[in-house]
Amino acid sequence: MCGLTGFLAEKQPDAAEALLKKMALRISHRGPDAEGFWTDASAGIGLAHRRLSILDLTEAGSQPMASPSERFVIVFNGEIYNHIAIRAALGASSVQWRGHSDTETLLAGFDGFGIEKTIAMATGMFAFAVWDRQTDTLTLARDRLGEKPLYYGWLGNNFLFGSELKALQAHPAFVAAIDRGSLSLFLRHGYIPAPYSIYKDIFKLPPGTIMTLSLAQREPVIKQYWSGAVIAEDGVSHQFSGTEKEATDDLEKLLTSSVGQQMVADVPLGAFLSGGVDSSTIVALMQQQSARRVKTFTIGFHEAGYNEAEYALAVAKHLGTDHTELYVSAQQALDVVQKLPHLYDEPFADSSQIPTFLVSQLARQHVTVSLSGDAGDELFCGYNRYQLTDRLWRKLSRVPQPLRQLAAKVMTSVPTDTWSQLGGMLGSLVPDASRLGDKLHKAAGVVASDSASALYLGLVSQWQDPASVVIAGTEPATLLRGNMPTLNGLTDVERMMALDLLTYLPDDILTKVDRAAMGVSLETRVPFLDHELVEWAWRLPQTLKLRDGQSKWILRQVLYRHVPKALIERPKMGFGVPIDSWLRGPLRPWAEALLDESRLKSEGYLHPELIRKKWLEHQSGKRNWQHQLWNVLMFQSWLESQHLSAAKID
Repeated sequence: MCGLTGFLAEKQPDAAEALLKKMALRISHRGPDAEGFWTDASAGIGLAHRRLSILDLTEAGSQPMASPSERFVIVFNGEIYNHIAIRAALGASSVQWRGHSDTETLLAGFDGFGIEKTIAMATGMFAFAVWDRQTDTLTLARDRLGEKPLYYGWLGNNFLFGSELKALQAHPAFVAAIDRGSLSLFLRHGYIPAPYSIYKDIFKLPPGTIMTLSLAQREPVIKQYWSGAVIAEDGVSHQFSGTEKEATDDLEKLLTSSVGQQMVADVPLGAFLSGGVDSSTIVALMQQQSARRVKTFTIGFHEAGYNEAEYALAVAKHLGTDHTELYVSAQQALDVVQKLPHLYDEPFADSSQIPTFLVSQLARQHVTVSLSGDAGDELFCGYNRYQLTDRLWRKLSRVPQPLRQLAAKVMTSVPTDTWSQLGGMLGSLVPDASRLGDKLHKAAGVVASDSASALYLGLVSQWQDPASVVIAGTEPATLLRGNMPTLNGLTDVERMMALDLLTYLPDDILTKVDRAAMGVSLETRVPFLDHELVEWAWRLPQTLKLRDGQSKWILRQVLYRHVPKALIERPKMGFGVPIDSWLRGPLRPWAEALLDESRLKSEGYLHPELIRKKWLEHQSGKRNWQHQLWNVLMFQSWLESQHLSAAKID
């Protein structure tokens, strides 16, 4: 795991290596062990690398690295788990190996097979930039599922790229012009989906793509070498036809292989453990393959309803891991809030970023690599919203849409206080009567949906009409809105799972973990995202994933072979923090300052009226607007950290 950055320019700046060093220094947390630079002034290319040594700790693993033929020069971030198999495919005597790093293997593959064929052979997580000295062409690539980040963009005559935005910001050509369309997307989702970034002219390379360009051909050519949408469509049309036991055996075999490959490291290794189905399965399969006690890590909270540490401890005791837990105070968690703008570089509002950073910080005190259970929900139908949306749509679709639209208008025309008072008059007939108005107003937002996809978008959106909050804001097309893939043959639930795999997983979950972990120089690995496992999972019939209302059915069958069912079965909790109460308590002064009406007006990005209304309703307890407010607060906090001048509308 490392950090990379660089530039391509018609006229390379004087002291190019000093500039590269400045850019790389901004991402030194991604690679604290070493740095390296390479330039070719005649070609206008400069590459920089920060190294976190995981495989081949010697100088033979240093980057930038040239291929055996010296045609290709690469800066690489990630791990190729099957690189030994690629070496074997190249032939034992065809390459004079200098060391045993996976980067060297990739480059030899580029020489022997070409870039695209080598990537197709590779199993792993990666982002890289490689310069072809023969054709004067730059190639950027990102792994299939989007585990590793890569930003790029032309700014004037300078093409900049890097693992994080802060590296690009160090270049003198960088212009911090906020993209209002991206800001609108952020308010809807709590993250900015690829290919967009918060800045104009700067983009994220989408997962599963290769991009090529040159000074002679400035317009990037982006080619998709692997598509989650295609995999989903193909999987449901070529379903697994074996027995339940055969499917369970196959899943255990695939997961065991993936976990085993990802346990290879020349540095200490451990795992995050929440005590839930996904992380418990990964840890169980790690311990099964380890002669030593696996190091596991959990964060605990004292607040009721947010603490999974006791469940993790029970699983750790059963499996016999070397378990470390840390109960953090509210103040320790709140201290992380100040770090978030720097960690994430652009606005990011998944509040589980706070415990993710804390557990990463804890793990880094003991190990350099940690495996996680991420992606189990997307592959095996784990999120509650899948079933909720499906049930809601089955009921709503029976009612003509004009009637549903009318009902929504009636529900919102009555103030929340009035509804709640009515609920109080009905006494025990209405559960949680004090929140009746809040619930009905929320429900109105989905009642008028014209399809299951529209209903799902409403349920996963924080601000339903974010462009009305952003001054001069309009939402560009995304895979969830305006540019949705066909996903032929998929049921409504399968479509939701596929869309999460394409959007929520890379742009929220994997982004959250990458920045939090790399912020403390910790490499994270995700065994569920072995692409062969992903492809196999999509061939499974849905009845093996969701059965009688129980999610992740087949994954549970694998886990129960290692951990007693009684230790696992409990309501899904999630990895969150009590943002709603914090905004009424210890975070209130901080939030009030960021949401000050005169401040919002002077900054010129957001209309204050709707925001202030939600803030006051939240403070009074009438409504719970934690998600909408957290999105705004994360933008405001990020904006403050950037020291940008007042906005100008183009």
